[in-house]
Amino acid sequence: MVRHSSRIELSQSLLKGNISFLRKKIGLDVRISLVVKANAYGHGITDYVPLAEKCGIDHFSVASSFEAEEILEVCRPETRIMIMGILYKEDIPWAIENGIEFYVFNYERLPLVIESAKQIGKKARIHLEVETGANRTGLTHKEFGKCLTLVKKHNDLIEFEGLCTHFAGAETFANDFKIQKQFNEYQEYYRLCKKRRILPKMRHLASSAAAISFAKSRYEMVRIGVAQYGFWPSPDVYYHHLSETGKKNETGLKRIFTWKTDVMDVRTVKAGEFIGYGTAYQATHDMQIAVLPLGYSNGYPRGLSNRGQVLIKGKKAPIVGLINMNLFMVDVSHIAGVEPGEEVVLVGRQGNNVIGVASFTETTQLRNQEMMSRLPSAIPRKAVR
Repeated sequence: MVRHSSRIELSQSLLKGNISFLRKKIGLDVRISLVVKANAYGHGITDYVPLAEKCGIDHFSVASSFEAEEILEVCRPETRIMIMGILYKEDIPWAIENGIEFYVFNYERLPLVIESAKQIGKKARIHLEVETGANRTGLTHKEFGKCLTLVKKHNDLIEFEGLCTHFAGAETFANDFKIQKQFNEYQEYYRLCKKRRILPKMRHLASSAAAISFAKSRYEMVRIGVAQYGFWPSPDVYYHHLSETGKKNETGLKRIFTWKTDVMDVRTVKAGEFIGYGTAYQATHDMQIAVLPLGYSNGYPRGLSNRGQVLIKGKKAPIVGLINMNLFMVDVSHIAGVEPGEEVVLVGRQGNNVIGVASFTETTQLRNQEMMSRLPSAIPRKAVR
């Protein structure tokens, strides 16, 4: 099999540690649904899900039926899948047939679901998403009452799995007033469920940020996104955790992801010559340059031109010149013995040095999850210990 220009390694042991930390923080009686949308935040959904199952996870959340199908092809029979986003009308029967859970966020969707369930002869597993202040998707109070009527009338065709909403910005404590308002609004919907005696199996509101820092929002299930991959949702959440635990630092969440490539060529550039396109970098002295076989088409941000670094032989090698579509150059003048084929770490640890995703995001203004989710699915992912 021919090789790709880079590769991603996923650490099973570090993922196990992250899940263990989250379980202790959130509580053993709260179900964890791992959010694996956007190709598992760039980690590779079909490679990642089996790793998470080995850590005891049996519930995954995605953004589309396409992603749900990807999980279905690799997951255990008992694993549950929940679609939080788009489910096309023509895919509703498929979701019901395969036991896929999905959000209902407008009233018009529910009669279609009921009709499909009737034709298939199998219950539809739905989560009613309610509008609490994010103003993205969600049932209004007027729609919600009508939905509850239908759910009660057709309880032979509908499994009311969950009542849910999404906090808009729980990772930033400046939004606390808004998050508290959303939380209170959610209680009104749940009160109506109790009044009408139509209770969901689960209540779920919390993402990574709320699950860690807003204990009241945990309920029966939480939807963990960025934290599972070893990223704190924000400095606010991290420092709140330290304050809560009395610790000076916390190492419970660790990045499970390492991105590697190899040196494509090594060249000598004389002082005064330009490196790469245009005049973005001019050698101030005779230099040894390593050429790397990937660029912005492979998800490596062009904004790191003349600013980023990679690791070679455990040492940091600065990027020189512009990052191209399929290659870029680094200065290895200070690293002895670099030859074609030498392993290069783009993100991760090598020797005593580390290149973190934060070094990308601080330079390019990309959020952690934005940078990670842009990594092409064609890059091979592999589990390591």
